[in-house]
Amino acid sequence: MSTGSNTVKNTVDDVINWFLSQDSMSPKKLQKLLYYAYSWDLIFNNDEVDELNQRLFSNEFEAWVHGPVIPRIWRRYKDTGSSLIDKNDGNFDGLFDEDTLDTLVQVWDEYGSYNGNQLESITHQESPWKNARQGYLPLDRCNVRISDEDIFECYIQRITV
Repeated sequence: MSTGSNTVKNTVDDVINWFLSQDSMSPKKLQKLLYYAYSWDLIFNNDEVDELNQRLFSNEFEAWVHGPVIPRIWRRYKDTGSSLIDKNDGNFDGLFDEDTLDTLVQVWDEYGSYNGNQLESITHQESPWKNARQGYLPLDRCNVRISDEDIFECYIQRITV
């Protein structure tokens, strides 16, 4: 469990607007990009799993059938269905610190070419989503929170030698 004071650097809406300034996309793809931005930012800005005090934004992800989801963002775009959310012309001068912007660019470079279904498939192979869904059948509704500790433990292994 996290100890000490928590720092949240941005809002989820800031990050949504940044991704939508890159391209139009489905709500599913947007959710997965938010998940990866949150996950990678978590490991880049925290040193230990028991001291996860720095977060990109305050929203939490749940282990839904189609992968990690922030319920509030799902509700916002649910009427969009699988249609694309329009690209925007965001101005982000001064909104993100250099490290955060670097993380967002890296996430976009790594995951931005995938569609929502491909990103869903990738998240289904990773331990944070799988751990949160333990005991659920593949199509069971599940709103179990994906823990920051599981996220950290999964992705920190990818950058340590």
